[in-house]
Amino acid sequence: MSTPKQRVAELREQIRYHNYRYFVLNDPQISDAEYDRLLRELKELEEAHPELITPDSPTQTVGSQLYETTFEAVPHPTRMFSLGNAFGPEDLENFEASINRALGREEAREYVLEYKIDGLSVNLIYREGVLRRGLTRGDGVVGEDVTPNLLTVSDIPRELPEPLNLEVRGEIYLPIQTFLELNQKLEEEGAAPFKNPRNAAAGSLRQKDPRISAERGLRGLFYGVGRPESFGVTTQLELLRKLEQLGFSVEPHHRVVRGVKGIEEGYRAMLSQRRELPFEADGVTVKLNDLALWLELGYTAKTPRFAIAYKFPAEEKPTRVLKVVFQVGRTGRVTPVAELEPISLDGSTVSRVTLHNESYVQELGLRVGDTVLVHKSGGVIPEVLRVLTEAPRGHKPVEWPQACPECHSELVLSGKIHLCPNPLCPAKAFESIRHFASRRAMDIQGLGEKLIEQLLGAGLVKDAADLYSLRKEDLIALERMAEKSAQNLLEQIENSKNRGLERLLFALGIPQVGETTARALARRFGHLDRVLSATVEELDAVPDIAEVTAEAIHKALAKPQMRRFIDRLRAAGVSFEAKEKQTSNALEGLTFVLTGELSRPRDEVARALEALGAKVSSSVSKKTSYVVAGPGAGSKLAKAQELGVPVLDESGLTQLLRAKTQDAAS
Repeated sequence: MSTPKQRVAELREQIRYHNYRYFVLNDPQISDAEYDRLLRELKELEEAHPELITPDSPTQTVGSQLYETTFEAVPHPTRMFSLGNAFGPEDLENFEASINRALGREEAREYVLEYKIDGLSVNLIYREGVLRRGLTRGDGVVGEDVTPNLLTVSDIPRELPEPLNLEVRGEIYLPIQTFLELNQKLEEEGAAPFKNPRNAAAGSLRQKDPRISAERGLRGLFYGVGRPESFGVTTQLELLRKLEQLGFSVEPHHRVVRGVKGIEEGYRAMLSQRRELPFEADGVTVKLNDLALWLELGYTAKTPRFAIAYKFPAEEKPTRVLKVVFQVGRTGRVTPVAELEPISLDGSTVSRVTLHNESYVQELGLRVGDTVLVHKSGGVIPEVLRVLTEAPRGHKPVEWPQACPECHSELVLSGKIHLCPNPLCPAKAFESIRHFASRRAMDIQGLGEKLIEQLLGAGLVKDAADLYSLRKEDLIALERMAEKSAQNLLEQIENSKNRGLERLLFALGIPQVGETTARALARRFGHLDRVLSATVEELDAVPDIAEVTAEAIHKALAKPQMRRFIDRLRAAGVSFEAKEKQTSNALEGLTFVLTGELSRPRDEVARALEALGAKVSSSVSKKTSYVVAGPGAGSKLAKAQELGVPVLDESGLTQLLRAKTQDAAS
């Protein structure tokens, strides 16, 4: 059995390693709950043996030390701290008791609760109201300068309405839906997916090319400033409102409570709403509302004495791996999937979990029959945290196939990814056809997975272009296919010919082309032939498309196999025309928000604005050029008035369009 000194050294080494995986590599190996347990054990040992405390202990430092990176290390004008953690009512009672002892008077104090966003902490430095630098938290004293990438985040104003010298603190995050779409896109490209939204946000913010950051759809929520006592406010609630007035997005569910009882009630209410949030939250921050008390209480070496993070319970359950199967995606990527003894986790039954790639399996040390600890990454995606080595171990190692499990072609290794190189692999064909026919692509209703398997098995199709050659007699010959069903399917296939260029570009499965990029390409070029003939420079000029994406699109469309596929679609009569063409650059660089009742559907107005080169957003910020408001306009109109954003009625919009169109024509 190790001595306290030996165990402290072991814990520090483990925590520093996991800090490096989390903060630098954006590739954690353990869950937040497991990390918290290690840190809590170290803290308890150091409290019992204060002679073992050292200044460089993880309990005394913030974040991670800065390792060598491509970003410049810059000192924070005012130090950034991290919050201590509470895991239950007793921790909260101790927290308030310590405040009362320090202040010399007993009372149930007023607190502000906000969701604790699971993102990347940043510090925005404004001088004379202009954003000069944006830093990651780093170790709290020094951060990485990621200013160009932060400028792509729509929630961050470049200029403030007042000439303030200010440090603004907040969290950069990736919305859960955006995270899921990004991982789907990475999987389709044969790249390793991100493990959770926090890692995706960190990886997206630390890109060398800011345009890649812009493509990822990062968002921000802001909660504080470097020196709140000089900000002209007296409470945390006023601080949040002031930040909103300056154009920053703040956590919209914040609330004021009193005493430990109020914290508990607010916490339970916020916990019950957690799964409805568009972002991942791992707890609730609890801050004294009175900023004067912040100055009076001050800080420890690592944390403020006036605030704490009340962490959400992490639902992690053990289960047994029954077997590991291998799936082939439409890009040829071979992915291992563990089939589990079913467990109920966060309200749903989990029986399968992806294992990503061979090195991930090796890092876990996984064998078939092992008991594993499973949770939901980002609250959504089941993930194996670790093998429970204290449980009986499995005896069968995971055997990676040398050949494709579908077509038996020899697999090739690309980085950490195993790929099937056979362009005619039925699994690749199946996934490609399923994607092509999906609702967000060509939307061929009635073409489900079982029918795709039947068509491939009968040799009626080899790829999606063959769908347009199907005949009724071919379909009727299939098992359980009635004449009416066959006719309906053929009508759906015929209708899909006119879905428009934006749907077609997405359906083609071009690397790095999701729905947003497909829509931008369709509006800019108007016809597939113009996309096919575009240079990398012309593709790169499309708003929010980075050079690396432009190169990937150009390369994919130039492949002979892709050209032959497109020619067959052309011969079948598939329309290559965009339904929503950009007809002019008259509104290039302008962002509109639509609210209230308009004389036409808002989607229709939005498409008309986008056809003139405008961007239409769903939220109001200082970057918004105009808000178009009709009767019944509510919070968006109020926010525009707060921020000083110009507001137009429909008549005003018509006048603006007329003037801009005339200017563009002259």
